[in-house]
Amino acid sequence: MESQRDSLATDRLPQIGARHPGFRALPFMSRQIVRQLQALRLLPRSFTACNRQIRQLQDDTDGAPMNSSKQAVIVAASEHRIRSIDITHHRLAFHPPFQASWDTKPRAHSDATIVRVATNDGLVGYGSGDRMVGFAGHEDLFIGQDPLALERHYRVLSHIDFHYGRCWPLDLALWDLAGKIAGQPCWKLLGGLSNRVQAYASCGVLRDAGALAEQAERLVGQGFRAIKLRFHRGDWRDDVRALEAVRARVGNRLELLVDCNQGWRLPWDTEASWALKDALAVARELERLNVYWMEEPLHRADYAGMRALREATDVRIAAGEMTRQIHELRDLVTSGCVDVLQPDAALVGGITGLRRIVIMAQEHHLVFTPHTWTNGMGVSANAHLAAGLAESPFLEYPFDPPDWSLERRDYMMAEALEVDNAGWINLSNAPGMGYAPNEPLLAKTIIGSARD
Repeated sequence: MESQRDSLATDRLPQIGARHPGFRALPFMSRQIVRQLQALRLLPRSFTACNRQIRQLQDDTDGAPMNSSKQAVIVAASEHRIRSIDITHHRLAFHPPFQASWDTKPRAHSDATIVRVATNDGLVGYGSGDRMVGFAGHEDLFIGQDPLALERHYRVLSHIDFHYGRCWPLDLALWDLAGKIAGQPCWKLLGGLSNRVQAYASCGVLRDAGALAEQAERLVGQGFRAIKLRFHRGDWRDDVRALEAVRARVGNRLELLVDCNQGWRLPWDTEASWALKDALAVARELERLNVYWMEEPLHRADYAGMRALREATDVRIAAGEMTRQIHELRDLVTSGCVDVLQPDAALVGGITGLRRIVIMAQEHHLVFTPHTWTNGMGVSANAHLAAGLAESPFLEYPFDPPDWSLERRDYMMAEALEVDNAGWINLSNAPGMGYAPNEPLLAKTIIGSARD
Protein backbone atom coordinates (compact mmCIF):
# COMPACT_ATOMS: atom_id res chain seq x y z
CA MET A 1 0.00 0.00 0.00
CA GLU A 2 2.84 2.38 0.73
CA SER A 3 4.69 1.88 -2.53
CA GLN A 4 2.80 4.35 -4.69
CA ARG A 5 2.55 6.99 -1.99
CA ASP A 6 6.23 6.81 -1.15
CA SER A 7 7.31 6.97 -4.76
CA LEU A 8 6.63 10.67 -5.14
CA ALA A 9 8.52 11.28 -8.37
CA THR A 10 7.51 10.86 -11.98
CA ASP A 11 9.47 11.35 -15.15
CA ARG A 12 7.37 14.40 -15.89
CA LEU A 13 7.22 16.24 -12.58
CA PRO A 14 9.82 17.57 -10.15
CA GLN A 15 10.74 15.14 -7.42
CA ILE A 16 8.72 15.96 -4.32
CA GLY A 17 9.90 13.46 -1.79
CA ALA A 18 13.58 14.36 -1.95
CA ARG A 19 15.12 15.45 1.30
CA HIS A 20 17.66 18.19 0.87
CA PRO A 21 20.27 18.27 3.62
CA GLY A 22 19.73 21.99 4.03
CA PHE A 23 16.08 22.57 3.37
CA ARG A 24 15.95 25.30 5.97
CA ALA A 25 16.33 28.87 4.78
CA LEU A 26 19.89 29.75 5.68
CA PRO A 27 21.93 27.25 3.64
CA PHE A 28 20.25 28.40 0.43
CA MET A 29 20.97 32.11 0.91
CA SER A 30 24.05 34.09 0.11
CA ARG A 31 25.84 35.72 3.02
CA GLN A 32 24.73 39.12 1.74
CA ILE A 33 21.05 38.14 1.76
CA VAL A 34 21.36 36.55 5.22
CA ARG A 35 22.82 39.75 6.60
CA GLN A 36 20.08 41.82 5.00
CA LEU A 37 17.41 39.57 6.47
CA GLN A 38 19.05 39.71 9.88
CA ALA A 39 19.08 43.46 9.60
CA LEU A 40 15.39 43.44 8.75
CA ARG A 41 14.64 40.96 11.56
CA LEU A 42 13.28 38.31 9.20
CA LEU A 43 16.02 36.03 10.54
CA PRO A 44 17.59 35.98 14.02
CA ARG A 45 20.53 38.35 14.37
CA SER A 46 24.00 37.12 15.17
CA PHE A 47 25.58 40.57 15.19
CA THR A 48 27.29 42.22 18.16
CA ALA A 49 25.41 44.88 20.05
CA CYS A 50 25.29 48.10 18.09
CA ASN A 51 23.48 51.41 17.71
CA ARG A 52 22.89 53.79 14.86
CA GLN A 53 26.02 55.81 15.53
CA ILE A 54 28.46 52.89 15.16
CA ARG A 55 30.41 53.14 11.93
CA GLN A 56 31.76 49.59 11.82
CA LEU A 57 29.68 46.53 12.70
CA GLN A 58 31.23 43.15 13.34
CA ASP A 59 29.51 39.96 12.14
CA ASP A 60 29.67 37.47 15.04
CA THR A 61 29.87 34.54 12.62
CA ASP A 62 33.18 35.45 11.01
CA GLY A 63 34.30 38.79 12.40
CA ALA A 64 34.11 40.49 9.03
CA PRO A 65 33.31 44.24 9.19
CA MET A 66 30.08 45.30 7.51
CA ASN A 67 30.33 48.05 4.93
CA SER A 68 28.45 51.33 5.02
CA SER A 69 25.73 50.16 2.67
CA LYS A 70 24.79 47.40 5.13
CA GLN A 71 24.79 49.94 7.95
CA ALA A 72 22.37 52.00 5.88
CA VAL A 73 20.03 49.03 5.54
CA ILE A 74 19.96 48.58 9.34
CA VAL A 75 19.44 52.29 9.98
CA ALA A 76 16.68 52.56 7.37
CA ALA A 77 14.94 49.42 8.54
CA SER A 78 14.60 50.71 12.07
CA GLU A 79 12.86 53.89 10.85
CA HIS A 80 9.94 52.32 8.95
CA ARG A 81 6.57 52.63 10.64
CA ILE A 82 3.07 51.62 9.55
CA ARG A 83 1.22 54.81 8.73
CA SER A 84 -2.11 53.45 7.49
CA ILE A 85 -4.08 50.30 6.66
CA ASP A 86 -6.78 50.69 4.03
CA ILE A 87 -9.28 47.98 3.12
CA THR A 88 -11.58 48.08 0.10
CA HIS A 89 -14.11 45.60 -1.27
CA HIS A 90 -14.74 45.07 -4.96
CA ARG A 91 -17.19 43.20 -7.16
CA LEU A 92 -16.78 42.31 -10.83
CA ALA A 93 -20.11 41.30 -12.39
CA PHE A 94 -20.07 38.89 -15.33
CA HIS A 95 -22.30 36.84 -17.60
CA PRO A 96 -22.75 33.96 -18.05
CA PRO A 97 -22.42 33.01 -14.38
CA PHE A 98 -19.78 30.65 -13.05
CA GLN A 99 -21.31 27.42 -11.76
CA ALA A 100 -18.72 26.20 -9.27
CA SER A 101 -18.95 22.48 -8.57
CA TRP A 102 -18.85 23.05 -4.80
CA ASP A 103 -21.60 25.71 -4.82
CA THR A 104 -25.28 25.10 -5.60
CA LYS A 105 -25.74 28.81 -6.36
CA PRO A 106 -24.50 30.14 -9.73
CA ARG A 107 -21.98 32.95 -9.27
CA ALA A 108 -22.69 36.08 -11.31
CA HIS A 109 -19.82 38.10 -9.85
CA SER A 110 -16.37 37.80 -8.32
CA ASP A 111 -15.65 39.60 -5.05
CA ALA A 112 -12.21 40.72 -3.93
CA THR A 113 -10.95 42.44 -0.79
CA ILE A 114 -7.78 44.51 -1.17
CA VAL A 115 -5.59 45.42 1.81
CA ARG A 116 -3.09 48.26 1.51
CA VAL A 117 -0.45 48.83 4.19
CA ALA A 118 1.49 52.08 3.82
CA THR A 119 4.60 53.22 5.68
CA ASN A 120 5.59 56.70 6.81
CA ASP A 121 7.98 56.95 3.86
CA GLY A 122 5.45 56.05 1.17
CA LEU A 123 6.01 52.33 0.57
CA VAL A 124 2.82 50.28 0.15
CA GLY A 125 2.24 46.54 0.49
CA TYR A 126 -0.81 44.82 -1.02
CA GLY A 127 -2.68 41.66 -0.09
CA SER A 128 -5.98 40.00 -0.91
CA GLY A 129 -8.08 37.09 0.32
CA ASP A 130 -10.92 36.91 2.83
CA ARG A 131 -13.12 39.92 3.68
CA MET A 132 -11.20 40.99 6.81
CA VAL A 133 -14.33 40.56 8.94
CA GLY A 134 -13.73 41.89 12.45
CA PHE A 135 -10.60 43.88 11.62
CA ALA A 136 -12.31 47.27 11.89
CA GLY A 137 -11.49 48.77 15.27
CA HIS A 138 -8.16 46.95 15.58
CA GLU A 139 -6.13 49.21 13.28
CA ASP A 140 -4.48 50.88 16.26
CA LEU A 141 -2.77 47.58 17.10
CA PHE A 142 -0.68 48.03 13.95
CA ILE A 143 -0.48 51.78 13.23
CA GLY A 144 2.88 53.16 14.34
CA GLN A 145 4.44 49.70 14.58
CA ASP A 146 7.49 48.46 12.71
CA PRO A 147 6.13 46.71 9.58
CA LEU A 148 8.96 44.19 9.79
CA ALA A 149 7.86 42.84 13.17
CA LEU A 150 6.08 40.05 11.31
CA GLU A 151 5.93 37.59 14.17
CA ARG A 152 4.41 40.24 16.44
CA HIS A 153 1.78 41.05 13.81
CA TYR A 154 1.08 37.35 13.29
CA ARG A 155 0.25 36.94 16.97
CA VAL A 156 -2.22 39.84 16.85
CA LEU A 157 -3.85 38.47 13.69
CA SER A 158 -4.14 35.02 15.23
CA HIS A 159 -6.04 36.55 18.16
CA ILE A 160 -8.34 38.44 15.78
CA ASP A 161 -8.88 35.19 13.89
CA PHE A 162 -9.97 33.46 17.10
CA HIS A 163 -12.43 36.18 18.09
CA TYR A 164 -13.63 37.40 14.68
CA GLY A 165 -12.70 36.47 11.10
CA ARG A 166 -9.84 35.52 8.83
CA CYS A 167 -7.74 38.67 8.42
CA TRP A 168 -4.70 37.01 6.86
CA PRO A 169 -4.62 39.23 3.74
CA LEU A 170 -2.92 41.75 6.04
CA ASP A 171 -0.08 39.28 6.60
CA LEU A 172 0.34 38.94 2.82
CA ALA A 173 0.41 42.72 2.46
CA LEU A 174 3.06 42.94 5.20
CA TRP A 175 5.22 40.39 3.37
CA ASP A 176 4.84 42.37 0.14
CA LEU A 177 5.91 45.43 2.09
CA ALA A 178 8.83 43.60 3.73
CA GLY A 179 10.11 42.60 0.32
CA LYS A 180 9.93 46.19 -0.87
CA ILE A 181 11.81 47.40 2.20
CA ALA A 182 14.47 44.72 1.70
CA GLY A 183 14.59 45.17 -2.07
CA GLN A 184 14.08 41.40 -2.47
CA PRO A 185 11.29 39.14 -3.80
CA CYS A 186 9.34 37.23 -1.16
CA TRP A 187 10.40 33.85 -2.57
CA LYS A 188 13.99 34.78 -1.77
CA LEU A 189 13.20 36.10 1.70
CA LEU A 190 11.41 32.83 2.45
CA GLY A 191 14.43 30.69 1.62
CA GLY A 192 15.22 31.11 -2.05
CA LEU A 193 14.92 27.43 -3.01
CA SER A 194 13.43 28.32 -6.38
CA ASN A 195 11.81 31.18 -8.27
CA ARG A 196 9.28 28.96 -10.00
CA VAL A 197 6.72 26.24 -9.33
CA GLN A 198 4.84 23.88 -11.65
CA ALA A 199 1.16 24.80 -11.91
CA TYR A 200 -1.71 22.36 -12.11
CA ALA A 201 -4.86 23.56 -13.86
CA SER A 202 -7.65 23.50 -11.29
CA CYS A 203 -11.04 23.07 -12.96
CA GLY A 204 -14.22 24.24 -11.29
CA VAL A 205 -17.08 23.24 -13.58
CA LEU A 206 -18.88 19.88 -13.77
CA ARG A 207 -18.81 19.26 -17.52
CA ASP A 208 -20.13 16.09 -19.10
CA ALA A 209 -17.59 13.39 -19.82
CA GLY A 210 -16.94 14.36 -23.43
CA ALA A 211 -16.63 18.08 -22.76
CA LEU A 212 -14.34 17.43 -19.81
CA ALA A 213 -12.06 15.27 -21.95
CA GLU A 214 -11.92 18.06 -24.56
CA GLN A 215 -11.02 20.60 -21.87
CA ALA A 216 -8.24 18.35 -20.61
CA GLU A 217 -6.84 18.06 -24.14
CA ARG A 218 -6.81 21.85 -24.49
CA LEU A 219 -4.95 22.22 -21.21
CA VAL A 220 -2.32 19.74 -22.37
CA GLY A 221 -1.87 21.91 -25.43
CA GLN A 222 -1.28 24.94 -23.21
CA GLY A 223 1.59 23.23 -21.39
CA PHE A 224 -0.06 21.96 -18.22
CA ARG A 225 1.24 18.65 -16.90
CA ALA A 226 -1.37 18.14 -14.19
CA ILE A 227 -5.08 18.86 -13.84
CA LYS A 228 -7.52 18.73 -10.94
CA LEU A 229 -11.07 17.52 -11.57
CA ARG A 230 -14.12 17.89 -9.32
CA PHE A 231 -16.40 15.17 -7.98
CA HIS A 232 -19.84 16.51 -7.14
CA ARG A 233 -22.33 15.19 -9.69
CA GLY A 234 -24.64 13.65 -7.09
CA ASP A 235 -23.55 10.05 -7.70
CA TRP A 236 -19.83 9.42 -7.47
CA ARG A 237 -20.14 6.75 -10.17
CA ASP A 238 -20.98 9.53 -12.64
CA ASP A 239 -17.87 11.36 -11.46
CA VAL A 240 -15.78 8.25 -12.09
CA ARG A 241 -17.18 7.92 -15.62
CA ALA A 242 -16.12 11.50 -16.37
CA LEU A 243 -12.68 10.76 -14.96
CA GLU A 244 -12.42 7.64 -17.12
CA ALA A 245 -13.15 9.72 -20.22
CA VAL A 246 -10.35 12.13 -19.37
CA ARG A 247 -7.85 9.35 -18.70
CA ALA A 248 -8.79 7.65 -21.98
CA ARG A 249 -8.27 10.92 -23.85
CA VAL A 250 -4.99 12.19 -22.36
CA GLY A 251 -3.42 8.89 -21.33
CA ASN A 252 -0.34 9.53 -19.20
CA ARG A 253 0.29 13.01 -20.57
CA LEU A 254 -1.39 14.50 -17.50
CA GLU A 255 -1.27 13.74 -13.82
CA LEU A 256 -4.88 13.60 -12.64
CA LEU A 257 -5.89 14.95 -9.24
CA VAL A 258 -9.40 14.60 -7.84
CA ASP A 259 -11.15 16.98 -5.44
CA CYS A 260 -14.07 15.27 -3.70
CA ASN A 261 -15.10 18.49 -1.89
CA GLN A 262 -16.33 16.64 1.21
CA GLY A 263 -14.39 18.68 3.76
CA TRP A 264 -16.77 21.62 4.17
CA ARG A 265 -20.03 23.14 2.87
CA LEU A 266 -21.31 26.62 2.12
CA PRO A 267 -24.01 27.90 4.50
CA TRP A 268 -26.89 27.09 2.13
CA ASP A 269 -25.71 23.57 1.26
CA THR A 270 -26.88 20.92 3.73
CA GLU A 271 -25.73 17.70 2.04
CA ALA A 272 -23.82 15.40 4.39
CA SER A 273 -20.18 14.48 3.75
CA TRP A 274 -19.20 10.96 2.75
CA ALA A 275 -18.63 8.26 5.33
CA LEU A 276 -15.42 6.24 5.35
CA LYS A 277 -16.93 3.32 3.40
CA ASP A 278 -18.11 5.69 0.65
CA ALA A 279 -14.70 7.31 0.41
CA LEU A 280 -12.96 3.95 0.32
CA ALA A 281 -15.13 2.76 -2.57
CA VAL A 282 -14.20 5.90 -4.52
CA ALA A 283 -10.52 5.48 -3.61
CA ARG A 284 -10.50 1.99 -5.17
CA GLU A 285 -11.68 3.51 -8.45
CA LEU A 286 -9.08 6.26 -8.27
CA GLU A 287 -6.34 3.67 -7.73
CA ARG A 288 -7.46 1.92 -10.91
CA LEU A 289 -7.21 5.17 -12.86
CA ASN A 290 -3.80 6.08 -11.39
CA VAL A 291 -4.99 9.29 -9.75
CA TYR A 292 -2.22 11.23 -8.04
CA TRP A 293 -4.20 12.44 -5.03
CA MET A 294 -7.68 12.30 -3.52
CA GLU A 295 -8.54 15.65 -2.00
CA GLU A 296 -10.96 16.20 0.89
CA PRO A 297 -12.58 12.76 0.77
CA LEU A 298 -14.09 13.17 4.27
CA HIS A 299 -15.29 15.88 6.62
CA ARG A 300 -12.42 18.07 7.79
CA ALA A 301 -12.81 16.89 11.42
CA ASP A 302 -12.90 13.16 10.65
CA TYR A 303 -9.29 12.51 11.64
CA ALA A 304 -9.89 8.84 12.39
CA GLY A 305 -11.56 8.34 9.02
CA MET A 306 -8.77 10.09 7.11
CA ARG A 307 -6.13 8.06 8.91
CA ALA A 308 -7.98 4.79 8.16
CA LEU A 309 -8.50 5.77 4.53
CA ARG A 310 -4.85 6.71 4.11
CA GLU A 311 -3.80 3.31 5.47
CA ALA A 312 -6.24 1.45 3.22
CA THR A 313 -5.38 2.99 -0.15
CA ASP A 314 -2.35 3.76 -2.28
CA VAL A 315 -3.85 7.06 -3.44
CA ARG A 316 -2.38 10.04 -1.60
CA ILE A 317 -4.84 11.74 0.74
CA ALA A 318 -4.89 15.54 0.61
CA ALA A 319 -6.66 17.95 2.98
CA GLY A 320 -6.42 21.13 5.02
CA GLU A 321 -7.36 23.89 2.57
CA MET A 322 -9.86 25.59 4.89
CA THR A 323 -8.54 24.28 8.20
CA ARG A 324 -8.77 27.36 10.34
CA GLN A 325 -6.16 27.00 13.05
CA ILE A 326 -2.46 26.23 12.87
CA HIS A 327 -2.78 23.67 15.66
CA GLU A 328 -5.41 21.80 13.62
CA LEU A 329 -2.93 21.53 10.75
CA ARG A 330 -0.36 20.25 13.24
CA ASP A 331 -2.83 17.58 14.34
CA LEU A 332 -3.48 16.51 10.74
CA VAL A 333 0.26 15.97 10.38
CA THR A 334 1.00 14.27 13.68
CA SER A 335 -2.11 12.06 13.54
CA GLY A 336 -1.05 10.55 10.22
CA CYS A 337 -4.17 11.78 8.40
CA VAL A 338 -2.67 13.09 5.16
CA ASP A 339 0.02 12.70 2.56
CA VAL A 340 -0.55 16.18 1.13
CA LEU A 341 -1.18 19.31 3.21
CA GLN A 342 -3.04 22.19 1.51
CA PRO A 343 -3.60 25.29 3.68
CA ASP A 344 -4.06 28.55 1.79
CA ALA A 345 -1.94 31.47 3.01
CA ALA A 346 -4.71 33.91 2.07
CA LEU A 347 -7.16 32.10 4.36
CA VAL A 348 -5.14 30.32 7.06
CA GLY A 349 -2.23 31.74 9.03
CA GLY A 350 -0.79 33.91 6.29
CA ILE A 351 2.74 33.29 5.10
CA THR A 352 4.07 33.89 8.61
CA GLY A 353 1.99 31.10 10.09
CA LEU A 354 2.29 28.64 7.25
CA ARG A 355 6.06 28.72 7.03
CA ARG A 356 5.92 26.83 10.35
CA ILE A 357 3.66 24.22 8.76
CA VAL A 358 5.93 23.90 5.72
CA ILE A 359 8.86 22.89 7.92
CA MET A 360 6.67 20.54 9.95
CA ALA A 361 5.42 18.85 6.77
CA GLN A 362 8.98 18.42 5.53
CA GLU A 363 10.07 16.90 8.83
CA HIS A 364 7.25 14.34 8.45
CA HIS A 365 8.08 13.66 4.77
CA LEU A 366 4.75 15.07 3.61
CA VAL A 367 3.94 17.22 0.61
CA PHE A 368 2.96 20.86 1.17
CA THR A 369 1.11 22.49 -1.71
CA PRO A 370 -1.38 25.25 -0.95
CA HIS A 371 -4.98 25.60 -2.02
CA THR A 372 -5.21 28.91 -3.92
CA TRP A 373 -8.81 29.46 -4.96
CA THR A 374 -9.04 33.18 -4.09
CA ASN A 375 -7.63 35.40 -6.86
CA GLY A 376 -4.37 36.20 -8.60
CA MET A 377 -2.91 37.97 -5.58
CA GLY A 378 -3.65 34.94 -3.42
CA VAL A 379 -2.18 32.57 -6.01
CA SER A 380 0.95 34.74 -6.19
CA ALA A 381 1.45 34.79 -2.43
CA ASN A 382 1.10 31.02 -2.22
CA ALA A 383 3.48 30.65 -5.17
CA HIS A 384 6.19 32.55 -3.29
CA LEU A 385 5.77 30.22 -0.31
CA ALA A 386 5.61 27.09 -2.46
CA ALA A 387 8.67 27.99 -4.55
CA GLY A 388 10.88 29.70 -2.00
CA LEU A 389 10.47 27.36 0.96
CA ALA A 390 8.08 24.46 0.46
CA GLU A 391 9.61 22.74 -2.57
CA SER A 392 6.06 22.00 -3.72
CA PRO A 393 5.75 19.60 -6.67
CA PHE A 394 3.07 21.80 -8.20
CA LEU A 395 0.65 24.53 -7.15
CA GLU A 396 -3.06 25.02 -7.70
CA TYR A 397 -3.77 27.41 -10.58
CA PRO A 398 -7.52 28.10 -10.83
CA PHE A 399 -8.17 28.07 -14.56
CA ASP A 400 -11.20 26.66 -16.34
CA PRO A 401 -11.97 28.93 -19.29
CA PRO A 402 -14.27 30.36 -20.36
CA ASP A 403 -16.17 29.88 -17.09
CA TRP A 404 -13.18 30.77 -14.91
CA SER A 405 -10.72 32.85 -16.91
CA LEU A 406 -7.76 35.04 -16.00
CA GLU A 407 -9.94 38.09 -16.70
CA ARG A 408 -12.38 36.98 -14.01
CA ARG A 409 -9.80 35.67 -11.55
CA ASP A 410 -7.16 38.42 -11.72
CA TYR A 411 -9.15 41.57 -12.47
CA MET A 412 -7.71 43.32 -9.41
CA MET A 413 -4.14 43.04 -10.77
CA ALA A 414 -2.43 45.27 -13.32
CA GLU A 415 -1.11 42.10 -14.98
CA ALA A 416 -2.60 38.62 -14.68
CA LEU A 417 -0.46 35.84 -13.23
CA GLU A 418 0.21 33.57 -16.19
CA VAL A 419 2.02 30.28 -16.71
CA ASP A 420 4.60 29.68 -19.43
CA ASN A 421 4.19 27.19 -22.26
CA ALA A 422 5.58 24.42 -20.07
CA GLY A 423 3.12 25.02 -17.23
CA TRP A 424 5.44 26.89 -14.85
CA ILE A 425 4.62 29.90 -12.68
CA ASN A 426 7.76 32.03 -12.90
CA LEU A 427 8.34 34.54 -10.11
CA SER A 428 10.35 37.64 -10.85
CA ASN A 429 13.08 39.39 -8.89
CA ALA A 430 10.83 42.39 -8.29
CA PRO A 431 10.72 43.34 -4.59
CA GLY A 432 7.85 41.85 -2.60
CA MET A 433 5.16 39.78 -4.30
CA GLY A 434 5.84 41.26 -7.72
CA TYR A 435 2.26 42.29 -8.43
CA ALA A 436 0.53 45.68 -8.65
CA PRO A 437 -3.14 46.60 -8.30
CA ASN A 438 -5.29 47.48 -11.30
CA GLU A 439 -6.32 50.80 -9.80
CA PRO A 440 -8.63 52.00 -12.63
CA LEU A 441 -10.71 48.79 -12.53
CA LEU A 442 -10.64 48.68 -8.74
CA ALA A 443 -12.06 52.21 -8.69
CA LYS A 444 -14.93 51.09 -10.94
CA THR A 445 -15.71 47.92 -8.96
CA ILE A 446 -15.60 49.22 -5.38
CA ILE A 447 -18.73 48.28 -3.43
CA GLY A 448 -18.24 49.45 0.15
CA SER A 449 -15.86 49.77 3.06
CA ALA A 450 -14.24 47.48 5.60
CA ARG A 451 -16.97 48.48 8.08
CA ASP A 452 -19.83 47.20 5.89
